[in-house]
Amino acid sequence: MRPILRSHAWLVATGLGCAAATLGLQIAIPRITMDAIDKALIDRTNALTPYVWAIAALAVARFALGFVYRLNLQRTALAIEYDLRNEVFSQFGRLSFSYFDRVQTGQLISRANSDIRSVQMFLAFAPTVAITMVSFVAALALMLSIHVTLALVAVATIPFVYLTGTRMRSIMFPASWIVSSRMADVSTIVEENITGTRVVKSFAAEEHQLRLLAGAAERLRWANGLVVAMRAKYAPLMQNLPRVGSVLVLVYGGWLVIEGDVTVGALVAFNSYVMMLQAPFMMLGFIMTMAQRAAASAGRIFEIIDAPTDVEERPGAVDLVDPSGDLTFDDVHFSYGSGPEVLRGFDLHLAPGETVALVGRTGTGKSTVARLVPRFYDVTSGSVRVDGHDVRDVTLASLRHHVGLVLDEPFLFSESVRDNIAYSRPDASDAEVEEAARAAGAHEFIADLADGYATVIGERGYTLSGGQRQRIAIARTLLTNPRILVLDDATSAIDVQVESEIHDALRTLMQGRTTLVIAHRLSTISLADRVVLLVDGRIVASGTHNELLATVPQYGQVLASAEEEYVRAHTKEAPV
Repeated sequence: MRPILRSHAWLVATGLGCAAATLGLQIAIPRITMDAIDKALIDRTNALTPYVWAIAALAVARFALGFVYRLNLQRTALAIEYDLRNEVFSQFGRLSFSYFDRVQTGQLISRANSDIRSVQMFLAFAPTVAITMVSFVAALALMLSIHVTLALVAVATIPFVYLTGTRMRSIMFPASWIVSSRMADVSTIVEENITGTRVVKSFAAEEHQLRLLAGAAERLRWANGLVVAMRAKYAPLMQNLPRVGSVLVLVYGGWLVIEGDVTVGALVAFNSYVMMLQAPFMMLGFIMTMAQRAAASAGRIFEIIDAPTDVEERPGAVDLVDPSGDLTFDDVHFSYGSGPEVLRGFDLHLAPGETVALVGRTGTGKSTVARLVPRFYDVTSGSVRVDGHDVRDVTLASLRHHVGLVLDEPFLFSESVRDNIAYSRPDASDAEVEEAARAAGAHEFIADLADGYATVIGERGYTLSGGQRQRIAIARTLLTNPRILVLDDATSAIDVQVESEIHDALRTLMQGRTTLVIAHRLSTISLADRVVLLVDGRIVASGTHNELLATVPQYGQVLASAEEEYVRAHTKEAPV
């Protein structure tokens, strides 16, 4: 956390400076009170009024300085929370797809929200506790200056408080980690039920999901109960042990006053300093619980921030400027993590402006090929090159600017239709947005919506049909005018008539653009200049559709199988 704290050095410095000044005034007041009692009330050698005005002035100064130090330290805590949220969110953008394949979304949301909040809450209170610890040292020094033996009596219970706190801390940290983890489990279940509510309802699985959440909530309650039990056991002990010291001070101090070893004013001041000794321990149980929770949360946050990225720019990466669209896959091997190889010696060359359809059975790696072009994943071996440049040697932003990808499962944001189409070009004119929508065959149904292009799309675009979502996704990609276009079965959810309209527009837009089409249907394959057959992770045949149909029996079998799968998917689809 030190680098983040340094970025707010002014707030921290002024806050701590005012806190130190407030501490000095707090320590001075009992000393002035002691002199007022001994000299003005008992010995009557001085007037009482100057002491009254002095204490009043110190109180006003304490108010002003206390306001500044609390305000600045709270602002520091909020600023650090802001920085952590931005850093975590930025890291989400830097992390590779493989990371999100492994980690549950609910876990990430929990760390980006409740865990950061735990750290912020601790940072808001910790400086105050640190100041009280400084006041402990200062008060002890003044007590020793008044009477050494009485001071030692006052702190006689402190070692026992320290031992109790050490024991509490050693068992609180793992318990706090369990609480954070189980809160994330609950967040995961809630997030998945909200995003997958159509699946839950279509299978009437509400009761099952409720039992699942109840189980996770019960485990969270057990973990929180463990933390509460620890606090109930140790916190009162830490808070009340110093009070034993107060009793000893009153007994021994009173005897000293009777014997004339200390004055009444000194005993009053001593009691004020004893309260300063006790203040940190009154808060110790609470702050230790908060500290251990924050430590566990910080560990989970920095697991994200420190997570390595599988795909990152190499030093010296260059921008891909105005490429012609020459795309080459050279002996590409790829596997997801430690899983089996998906691509095994995959070789394919697309000349600038050429449209190639990639055909193969389900699970042969077609979509994987599509994800390697914009470098969502890095090849295990071999290379993917654009205009002769290995995609690992160019900047990610420039590569993805020139590669347009339309996936088979389009994702839309809960914003207006216009904002979804103009997502990559927010400054695009309305005319440009409409032109892209017309090219994708989306303008007509958009015009029929209640607010046209200003209509706000529901969560993930589910207020639209699958075909409408895909047409908007196609329009979004076309607006960027990429040199290389990758269509991953992008017309799979569109009926034949609409598909024909989109294909007519795509044929015009594909002119001069290198296009890789992941295809299952004959209508989509008809867009291509050339068709390649993918089997067991490698290309086994290449040619026109008619050539492959006549010379490669396996090609016809793959097409028949794909058509059967399409028919089954569209005739037995569950209602949504």
